[in-house]
Amino acid sequence: MERFRQIILRRHFNSDARLRPTRKAAWAEEARRIAEHLPRGRQQFWGIPFTLGPKALDQKGLIVLTAGGKAVRVPLRGTATHVCLVHFCNARPEYGSDRAGGEHLADYALIYAGGGEHVRPIRRRFEVNTFSVGWGEGAFGAALTDMPRPLPDDPTRHSWGGVQTGVGGGWARFPAWVYALENPHPDRPLAAIEFRPNRAGPIGILGLTLYSGPGHPLRHVPRRVYHLLLPAAEKAKSAEVRAELDMGVVTRLYAAPAQVDESWLRAPEAGLGLPPPRDEPTREFLFEATGALGAVLTVKAGEVEHEVPFGEAFTAGRARSADGRARVELLHPGKTWVHVTVVDGETGKPTPTRIHFRGPRGDYLAPYGHHEVVNDRWFEDYGGDLRLGGMSYAYVPGRFQVDLPVGEVYVEIAKGFEYAPVRRKLRISPGQRELQLTIDRWTNLRKQNWVTADTHVHFISPQTAWLEGQGEGLNLINLLASQWGRLYTNVADITGELSGCSADDTLVWVGTENRHHLLGHISMLGTHGDPVFPMCAGGPGEAYIGDPDMLTLTEWAEACREREGVAIRPHFPFPMCEEPVYIALEKLDGAELRRFANPAAGSLDEFCFTEWYRYLNCGYRVAAVGGTDKMSAGMPVGGARTYARLASDDEFTFANWAKAVRAGRTFTTSGPVMDLRVDGREMGEEIRMPAGGGALEVQASAQCAWPIHRLEIVVNGQVVANSASVEGSRKLTLSRRLQVRESSWIAARCGSNLQVNHCWPIHLGAHTSPVYAVVDGRKLFSASDASYMLTLIDGGLTYLDTLSVRYDEERHRKMKAIFERARALLHSRLHAHGAAHDHSESA
Repeated sequence: MERFRQIILRRHFNSDARLRPTRKAAWAEEARRIAEHLPRGRQQFWGIPFTLGPKALDQKGLIVLTAGGKAVRVPLRGTATHVCLVHFCNARPEYGSDRAGGEHLADYALIYAGGGEHVRPIRRRFEVNTFSVGWGEGAFGAALTDMPRPLPDDPTRHSWGGVQTGVGGGWARFPAWVYALENPHPDRPLAAIEFRPNRAGPIGILGLTLYSGPGHPLRHVPRRVYHLLLPAAEKAKSAEVRAELDMGVVTRLYAAPAQVDESWLRAPEAGLGLPPPRDEPTREFLFEATGALGAVLTVKAGEVEHEVPFGEAFTAGRARSADGRARVELLHPGKTWVHVTVVDGETGKPTPTRIHFRGPRGDYLAPYGHHEVVNDRWFEDYGGDLRLGGMSYAYVPGRFQVDLPVGEVYVEIAKGFEYAPVRRKLRISPGQRELQLTIDRWTNLRKQNWVTADTHVHFISPQTAWLEGQGEGLNLINLLASQWGRLYTNVADITGELSGCSADDTLVWVGTENRHHLLGHISMLGTHGDPVFPMCAGGPGEAYIGDPDMLTLTEWAEACREREGVAIRPHFPFPMCEEPVYIALEKLDGAELRRFANPAAGSLDEFCFTEWYRYLNCGYRVAAVGGTDKMSAGMPVGGARTYARLASDDEFTFANWAKAVRAGRTFTTSGPVMDLRVDGREMGEEIRMPAGGGALEVQASAQCAWPIHRLEIVVNGQVVANSASVEGSRKLTLSRRLQVRESSWIAARCGSNLQVNHCWPIHLGAHTSPVYAVVDGRKLFSASDASYMLTLIDGGLTYLDTLSVRYDEERHRKMKAIFERARALLHSRLHAHGAAHDHSESA
């Protein structure tokens, strides 16, 4: 069926675009100025083609109806369901006059070939509107020429604020309006349309097109998800496929995920996300679209085009291209607005969680207020959403709302490491308004006085941090302000005390991460009073160009301690330089150890751990802590976290958590929970032994919501015992009797072959802080590791003397003096142990 017939108005134009004021046509000055930009030539508005007037301003190119003027009659032939027009009226009334509209400007009369007519009054703000309108003053029954379209996700072409809306167009690209006059007798042949002026004019008409088709050409159906199946010979990558609606918009097209089945429900990776999808050639795609019922979907893969009647796909649920080779299916014909409650099976109360709904075809069904497409790029989307590899989630309170399809729906619910992830198939009934889901704990370490913390979170607001922390089963979130060149983040959230949103056993404290591109980073957690400023120094890539070196990390750590804070080395050990200084001077409380190895590779050694072992081997006691360095929606809060055990009579406060960390009663984990006992002593404790040492009983265990494959006992950096499970087990235990003849540290670690799909992929694993055995009162010391530390100290001094941007000479001398003091301490220890070493660099 021919949907459009453009009517050439050239013989009927009676005015050019300059809109000179006359006695009968009192065009406002604003209208005459804007009229120079009227659309001309061949145009398409809302998918409707129009042939407008010539491009020259001084040539007649529009029909003007003036008060008291003559009617203009345009002959027509054939039938139409709608007569589509491009028109406009005078500039809007002056401020203070009637802006509601309704002025009767003209009548448009459809004249039928067999006699009779249908007259439609044309009123301002109803069927037509002025050139320019204020916010919220659009027309009630006409549309601006520019149809809203999805905005390309390209901040180089648009402001980032605008890009985030995802909406472009829908504004007055041309100063005119599109109106579709509905024909009440679409089967009767038309003879003409007559434009009859009224006293409230003037009005201008630019173009006329007859439409014959289903539905109103300007009224779109709701956006829905469709499944597109191309012929097998036309497999293509999603980037090579184009899908367009002439009278609507395709808002998104992507390769269809795998259909959800029983294997998805049983998969052991529940809660960990999915690997990012590979863009491989396929014949199956999903797309989201909205448009008029008369729209045609054009799909192009390579050089082949298919045209599919879009309205048929929406109303009948499926449609084929004319050649029958391409098929489109509406995935969710019926939907219902559901209030969902997620209940903690232990308490029976609603609980915040991380949740994912999906249809049988794998399409993500976001709760209301959450993104369907989660942006996991740095500092671009940082509130309430998460994307783990190829799977999106929403952080939701215990009760929330979502528009779910009727029929089969799948759900995944996760809540940190102590709840068993839930995957279920649901059946949503038509009109259903309530849905209750349950998530259950498999363990409760909080009852044993363990509290969980993420030591390292950026960008999100304190309230969002609290919600996400609740959703991940965290007790403490350390939100860190910092500087990134000229960008400062979360500085306005610093209060010097707990955030006001702290509640329900989840605390939020805004501290700072103080950073230097070479010397390293250090986090100031829980500082009271004034923050530790400046947060960054030494220029890019942490501070801004030309920012001088003002303070060492050691001085930052001292200032943190003075303000009752906890000094943590984030993402240990990079950037690495000053670690030996503040560790030798005993200014550090914990090292953030967050990368865990895959046991299948043959070893659980990771550089962060082997580097930490160097300092333990020199007798420095630095607790193992976990933090994510969350800087995008690709990282969950607590994806790597600290478990710290409070003293038996301590309530949960930041101060008591800090006390537990300083005491070394901690383990760092990305999933497993651990226990370590050495002769009954726990992590962080010390065992005094006589000269010659003796035997120690070591018990270690690791438990997890996901399979783990290896558990090891480590003494002074060497694995002395291990337990392995080829298939993977939810619990591994290990018990050994060890002979200890010299001062040692003893720790446990575990790992899993499963990978967590964070923005920096890691494996499931955990590592305890050590138990310390002191033999004959002698402090553990490694001459080779001490020499390694001296090399880094000399590197820092070299930087300060050569490349450092000096604040002033006095500051420079004080910074060097701190490095030199640490170096002197290490030298004295080397001499005390009779270790030979090179003095050439430090002479």
